[in-house]
Amino acid sequence: MRWATWDEAAIAAALSATLWLVLGRFRPRGAHLLRPAAYEFTLIAALYSVWQLAKFLPFGDNAEAVQRARHLVVVEHDLRLPTELSLQDFVLHHDWLGKPTTLYYAILHVPALIAFLVWLFVRHRDQFSHWRNGLAMLTAGCLTIRWFRIAPPRYLTDLGYQDLSERFGPSVYGKVGTGISDQFTAMPSIHVGWAAVVSFGIFATTRSRWRWFFLLHVILTALVVSATGHHWWLDGIVAIALLWAGLSLDTAVRRLTARRGAKSPEPGKRSRVADAEPEYAER
Repeated sequence: MRWATWDEAAIAAALSATLWLVLGRFRPRGAHLLRPAAYEFTLIAALYSVWQLAKFLPFGDNAEAVQRARHLVVVEHDLRLPTELSLQDFVLHHDWLGKPTTLYYAILHVPALIAFLVWLFVRHRDQFSHWRNGLAMLTAGCLTIRWFRIAPPRYLTDLGYQDLSERFGPSVYGKVGTGISDQFTAMPSIHVGWAAVVSFGIFATTRSRWRWFFLLHVILTALVVSATGHHWWLDGIVAIALLWAGLSLDTAVRRLTARRGAKSPEPGKRSRVADAEPEYAER
């Protein structure tokens, strides 16, 4: 599947921003519905464009990324995390799982995120900005950490890891320097991060019994990114931690803003201190 390039996303963001400005200037019928949608689409398209641009940044030497991956293997062992090899071996011993696993990795994370954002905007508008801000801060955190490149498991073939996407298809990367993202920046996992936005966003927003079902998305994503040899366990754990930090920061800012707003007197009204000032001056 072909994803939009950074320049295509940037053009889409520019056109959407223009639409937002035009709707605000002329206020045609339906502008109150279309203008917020244009605004949000501009932000999301711009965010996607920046994420795509990141693969062209000079992150560093590939050999250093592989060496950091070897250090990460030791860290995961010290943390008593299960080896990704056991999960990959399980898929390899059950060939019927191979194709569904690689397909899940290749195509589901972006459509699921888009569907979630549309659903949230239409059905739970009051919660949209909170999760959009969490998504933006998660992605920004991922791009920041990617300056310290860590290769994915599939490059440590001497330890037994394989690229299941190459074996079962489809492969989303191809030769180094091509594909949808930088191949030597496994940490953190944008797949797991975006899946966490979808799963936790649905779970936190709705009270439906089906919300438990959607938690499977982040769980399955964490499994398939490791089974395919594209990510380490810690890649997903760090991504979820970044999302938690982003949502927590957004909540803290909202509470601080609300407290400041509550302390500020309404326009046209004087505070008790202001009313007392003339009396105090006369004394």
